[in-house]
Amino acid sequence: MMAYSMLKNLIPLQLKAAYYSCGGYKAKFGHYPNLFYPSTFSEKIQKSKVFNRDPRIPILQDKVLVKDIVAKKLGTKFVIPTLWHGTQLPPRHQRNWPMPYVIKANHGCGWNIFVRNQAECDWDDIEKKCDSWMSQVYGRTFGEWLYSQIKPQLLVEPYISAVASLPLDYKLWVFSGKVKLIQVIAGRGSSHIRQFFYDENWVRQPFTGVAIADAPENISPPASLNQMLAAAVTLAEDFAFVRVDFYEVNQQPLFGEITFYPASGFSPFNPIIYEKHVGAFWH
Repeated sequence: MMAYSMLKNLIPLQLKAAYYSCGGYKAKFGHYPNLFYPSTFSEKIQKSKVFNRDPRIPILQDKVLVKDIVAKKLGTKFVIPTLWHGTQLPPRHQRNWPMPYVIKANHGCGWNIFVRNQAECDWDDIEKKCDSWMSQVYGRTFGEWLYSQIKPQLLVEPYISAVASLPLDYKLWVFSGKVKLIQVIAGRGSSHIRQFFYDENWVRQPFTGVAIADAPENISPPASLNQMLAAAVTLAEDFAFVRVDFYEVNQQPLFGEITFYPASGFSPFNPIIYEKHVGAFWH
């Protein structure tokens, strides 16, 4: 009776989110999620997508607006500078940003163009990609409500790693103000992308996610791990779950982004029993 009452009171936008979230979940897991009494991490992501309309989360997901919040809470040293931002690229003669740099969209995931040399500065191709990004509502087909609340913009940032490689990506999973997991992604932009899961004490965890291959080797903790842990907790205050991403350059952590729907909840842990283990962190 309670589940029916909750479903009956959903607004049309939430019903649409439920349709897409449940459909995508069933395609991945073979069954529908329990939106009303979720027990696994991936089920709780689906519930958040459908029911959580906290007005703060689109702002924190916005790659342009979040920088001011990070600067106020952590200091400007944590923030990758913005060289430019706007709703469309400026005229070509004004695109004189110092190489290397990255062009991004503020309202999506994985929408990045790396311009590390003149050969990668193909403006015809770049403009087509940017126009495509700006015409889309990211995450609509997966029921990811918060992206629909972000005003689309493009931004340009300095490229922060060695030109030949992308930096390690440290993703801190914060539950009710405590970092419980640290996911490390290595090898982005190559054919050898791999991931590692550790706890807050840098103890390797006996599971992985299915979206990226696990790595048999271990990786050393970043020199600024303690700073990352403290910064993630500061940015994630008052949320039951949020993932806060950092890079490290010259032993200084740099904020990457905040994520509320990792992999849209469609990347189960392997072995699958750890879905409930991680889900138990989320109260």
